[in-house]
Amino acid sequence: MGHRKSKGVTIDADVVAGNGLLDRRVFLGGAAMAAATGGITFPDTAAGDPLPVESWMKTPGAPFVPYGQPSEYENKVVRTFTTAPGTTGTGASRTPHHLLDGMITPNGLHFERHHSGIPDINPDAHRLVIHGLVKRSLVFTLDELTRYPMESRIAFIECGGNGQLLYQKEPAQVGVQQMQGQVSCAEWTGVKLAALLQEAGVDPKAKWILAEGADAAGMSRSLPLAEIMQDALIALYQNGERVRPANGYPIRLLLPGFEGNMNVKWLRRIKLTEGPTMTKDETSKYTITMPDGKSLQFVFPQEGKSVITRPSPGLTMKEPGVYEITGLAWSGYGKIAKVEISADGGKSWAPAALQEPVLSKALTRFRMAWRWSGGPAVLQSRATDDIGYVQPTREKMIADRGSRTIYHSNAVTTWGVSENGEVKHVYA
Repeated sequence: MGHRKSKGVTIDADVVAGNGLLDRRVFLGGAAMAAATGGITFPDTAAGDPLPVESWMKTPGAPFVPYGQPSEYENKVVRTFTTAPGTTGTGASRTPHHLLDGMITPNGLHFERHHSGIPDINPDAHRLVIHGLVKRSLVFTLDELTRYPMESRIAFIECGGNGQLLYQKEPAQVGVQQMQGQVSCAEWTGVKLAALLQEAGVDPKAKWILAEGADAAGMSRSLPLAEIMQDALIALYQNGERVRPANGYPIRLLLPGFEGNMNVKWLRRIKLTEGPTMTKDETSKYTITMPDGKSLQFVFPQEGKSVITRPSPGLTMKEPGVYEITGLAWSGYGKIAKVEISADGGKSWAPAALQEPVLSKALTRFRMAWRWSGGPAVLQSRATDDIGYVQPTREKMIADRGSRTIYHSNAVTTWGVSENGEVKHVYA
């Protein structure tokens, strides 16, 4: 039995910005979509004839397995990673955002950043200590922590070095995974740090904490107590299962919106102090060297940012027609209020549809309809958050911070589309 193809149909949806951007209501659904599309039909589809009985319908399927895995046909959806030469376990892996959708990152694809590999921690032997400027020091087993009231929070975590290639003089010929793959989003569940500190009794002199991990690098960061009391979570679960070893098993600190390395993995110690401890990780790394030679040593929230994940380098446009432009936006300051899209290199912009839920300090999925004419195009996205922070152009970011840093790169990322449909990273 065969199929017949339906014919492609001309799109009547309103053009809202240069080079073919269409009304965002195309992706809002329901009556709004009908009003916006006015007879829109997406690419040719098979129609009419009954479906054949395929080979997999003729024999019983596979049995149950203890822990499910993705389809074997999806085996290209994997992280990529690098390690520093001559080291063990130091490096980062990156999330393949161009092959995913929605706002939650699967646990097996959550990005990783390790300073000395992933420790093999026995949860029965692991302890969390709270000490320093407290009325009484406390030591928790994992089992004891699970008896406290728990809550969940959907939050992104982003490496401070994500997007660092935008500081290069020439556009790096890489895709969105290599460029912006060190950000992921999950539902984290655990115990509020504030509850544990209340039990310990905080000395009024305490203004900072030191959070220390149980990895071989002894990764540790100083954090201002007043700024983390509201949100800090002792995370035990990640998307419903125990936090995975690569992401801090059995305990990690979650600080929604803060730079990734401050969300200390394999958490073993919290010490309350009067001032910052000045550990090696905050004195030798994670600083922003400014144009005047001075350095910003403590930079906490990740600024507002967005990136188009499709189309992006590695995904070739096949023929002129209607496509969806989609991507992710986030801000360490709060919710994403608006994402604008340009298809002409920033000459004109139009608002994209934000897919619900739009949550504070979480990834937000945006969508936009685009009628590609088959000619050259320059695609950009620009995020604005609910405190009014606007994602900067690359030129403005470098003007403000210089080019002697690699951290907190949040500039607009630009993809160029050629007449043959190839997508590349460009500067515009």
